[in-house]
Amino acid sequence: MSIVTILTSATCSYCVAAKKLLKKHEIEYQEVDLIKGGDKAKQLLLHSGQRTVPQIFIDEKSIGGFTELNQLMSQQDFEINQLNTL
Repeated sequence: MSIVTILTSATCSYCVAAKKLLKKHEIEYQEVDLIKGGDKAKQLLLHSGQRTVPQIFIDEKSIGGFTELNQLMSQQDFEINQLNTL
Protein backbone atom coordinates (compact mmCIF):
# COMPACT_ATOMS: atom_id res chain seq x y z
CA MET A 1 0.00 0.00 0.00
CA SER A 2 1.18 3.50 -0.72
CA ILE A 3 2.33 5.88 1.98
CA VAL A 4 0.42 9.16 1.95
CA THR A 5 1.94 12.15 3.73
CA ILE A 6 0.22 15.50 4.08
CA LEU A 7 1.94 18.71 5.15
CA THR A 8 -0.59 20.83 7.00
CA SER A 9 -1.18 23.96 9.04
CA ALA A 10 -3.59 24.19 11.96
CA THR A 11 -5.45 27.17 10.45
CA CYS A 12 -5.76 25.87 6.88
CA SER A 13 -9.28 25.00 5.70
CA TYR A 14 -7.92 23.18 2.63
CA CYS A 15 -5.82 21.01 4.94
CA VAL A 16 -8.95 20.04 6.86
CA ALA A 17 -10.77 19.31 3.58
CA ALA A 18 -7.90 17.15 2.30
CA LYS A 19 -7.81 15.11 5.50
CA LYS A 20 -11.60 14.63 5.37
CA LEU A 21 -11.35 13.46 1.76
CA LEU A 22 -8.65 10.94 2.63
CA LYS A 23 -10.70 9.67 5.57
CA LYS A 24 -13.81 9.41 3.37
CA HIS A 25 -11.90 7.09 1.06
CA GLU A 26 -10.46 5.25 4.08
CA ILE A 27 -6.90 6.15 3.14
CA GLU A 28 -4.46 6.28 6.01
CA TYR A 29 -2.01 9.15 6.01
CA GLN A 30 0.85 10.64 7.96
CA GLU A 31 0.37 14.27 8.93
CA VAL A 32 3.28 16.68 9.31
CA ASP A 33 2.48 20.07 10.83
CA LEU A 34 4.21 22.95 9.06
CA ILE A 35 5.11 24.70 12.34
CA LYS A 36 5.71 21.74 14.64
CA GLY A 37 7.16 19.39 12.01
CA GLY A 38 10.71 20.74 12.19
CA ASP A 39 13.16 19.29 9.69
CA LYS A 40 10.59 16.94 8.17
CA ALA A 41 8.32 19.89 7.32
CA LYS A 42 11.25 21.78 5.78
CA GLN A 43 12.22 18.75 3.71
CA LEU A 44 8.68 18.35 2.41
CA LEU A 45 8.47 22.03 1.43
CA LEU A 46 11.77 21.81 -0.41
CA HIS A 47 10.75 18.58 -2.11
CA SER A 48 7.43 19.98 -3.35
CA GLY A 49 8.87 23.30 -4.47
CA GLN A 50 5.73 25.00 -3.14
CA ARG A 51 5.17 27.40 -0.28
CA THR A 52 1.53 26.61 0.47
CA VAL A 53 -0.32 23.92 2.40
CA PRO A 54 -1.58 21.34 2.14
CA GLN A 55 1.13 19.58 0.23
CA ILE A 56 0.30 15.94 -0.41
CA PHE A 57 2.83 13.24 -1.16
CA ILE A 58 2.21 9.68 -2.27
CA ASP A 59 5.24 7.48 -1.74
CA GLU A 60 7.33 10.65 -1.44
CA LYS A 61 6.08 11.98 -4.82
CA SER A 62 4.41 15.38 -4.61
CA ILE A 63 0.94 15.39 -6.17
CA GLY A 64 0.04 18.98 -5.19
CA GLY A 65 -2.60 20.20 -2.80
CA PHE A 66 -6.28 19.67 -2.09
CA THR A 67 -7.43 20.49 -5.63
CA GLU A 68 -5.16 17.88 -7.20
CA LEU A 69 -6.10 15.29 -4.59
CA ASN A 70 -9.79 15.95 -5.17
CA GLN A 71 -9.37 15.64 -8.95
CA LEU A 72 -7.50 12.37 -8.54
CA MET A 73 -10.17 10.90 -6.29
CA SER A 74 -13.02 12.17 -8.47
CA GLN A 75 -11.97 10.00 -11.38
CA GLN A 76 -14.62 7.38 -12.07
CA ASP A 77 -12.14 4.53 -12.08
CA PHE A 78 -10.25 5.66 -8.98
CA GLU A 79 -9.19 2.90 -6.65
CA ILE A 80 -7.01 3.13 -3.60
CA ASN A 81 -4.54 0.73 -5.19
CA GLN A 82 -3.94 3.25 -7.98
CA LEU A 83 -1.95 5.33 -5.55
CA ASN A 84 0.86 2.83 -6.01
CA THR A 85 1.23 3.77 -9.68
CA LEU A 86 1.54 7.53 -9.27
